[in-house]
Amino acid sequence: MKETKLLKGVLEGCVLSIIADREVYGYELVQILKSYGFTTIVAGTVYPLLQKLEKQQFIESKILPSHDGPDRKYFFLTKEGQLYLQEFDNQWNGLVKKVNHLLTSERMYPDE
Repeated sequence: MKETKLLKGVLEGCVLSIIADREVYGYELVQILKSYGFTTIVAGTVYPLLQKLEKQQFIESKILPSHDGPDRKYFFLTKEGQLYLQEFDNQWNGLVKKVNHLLTSERMYPDE
């Protein structure tokens, strides 16, 4: 199974988690994801996701001047985004716990 298939459902939470730490612009977000080992992530994946999250009102954006060139569009978390991130975190931790339990323990089968 390709990592991209597994990552598809998780990337939203990862992006929101980064944005929760600080306001970030798109290219910077891609670089942060890569620094965490998400080397297959490209801008063509991240920018549509940012648009989707903004449409869902989980993030908002504002244009700020840049010292290194043109103005940049920075993203920040909304109240709704904070709530969604908390829900994601709870669901993710629960899922990881279940999968780890299944993968590391002796199989239990009902009716045996």
